[in-house]
Amino acid sequence: MTNKSTIFVLLLGAVILSSCGAGKKLDNANAQIADLQSQNSQLTNTVNDLKKQVSDVTSQNSSLTTQFDSYKKDCQAKEQELKQVNDAMNELSENVMALQAKVDSAEAEFNDKGLEVRSENGVVYVDMKDNLLYKSGSAKLSEDGKKALGNLASVLSQMPKLKVIVVGNTDTMHVKGVADNWSLSTERANGVVRTLVNDYNIDPARLTAAGKGKFSPVAENSTEEGRAKNRRTEIVLNPDWERLWDSVKKEKQ
Repeated sequence: MTNKSTIFVLLLGAVILSSCGAGKKLDNANAQIADLQSQNSQLTNTVNDLKKQVSDVTSQNSSLTTQFDSYKKDCQAKEQELKQVNDAMNELSENVMALQAKVDSAEAEFNDKGLEVRSENGVVYVDMKDNLLYKSGSAKLSEDGKKALGNLASVLSQMPKLKVIVVGNTDTMHVKGVADNWSLSTERANGVVRTLVNDYNIDPARLTAAGKGKFSPVAENSTEEGRAKNRRTEIVLNPDWERLWDSVKKEKQ
């Protein structure tokens, strides 16, 4: 082989070898591109998933915000309602204390004669022993009893919305000439109501009479002292609850 032929063969081989190397690089490059495209597709899917999650969380947050605002509004309304109720209860308590003080002052001359004024559970009680109001075994009012009721009527006249319940009570001893102690206690309560209406012009619609006979004792009936405590008339002064609650309802509307 001539020198020229040898050179030609060498050059041709170099070209062929060079072409093979370039093909491998191209294949490697194409493989890398395909891998990068796959990774890019996965990243795109991941981004889309995250965007959806963000959208869902944003929607949930908006819903929770709306619920919280509604809950907060309800709480504020309840707090206002509670305040109104507390204000009404405070007003009632003040009215009860003022009422008790007025009755105490009006009945001061009878405090040591069997009359007691007390308050309990938002109600004022005027307890009168039978020896102040009546003669023993009788439903006829004594002069001191009428005067004590007159003093009470002066307070009732100043508070026209006040409801009054008169409850008669006896001991267990039977009274001759009376059907039973229940009848005696009821008639004594009726006598108080009649006196308040007829002598002191208290509106009868405000008054209720009831008799409990021997069935509501405050002491033992086995002793004279205990029986004396049980022979009593309770005058229950009930403040104007309806007006207070009506005012609360109006403020809520």
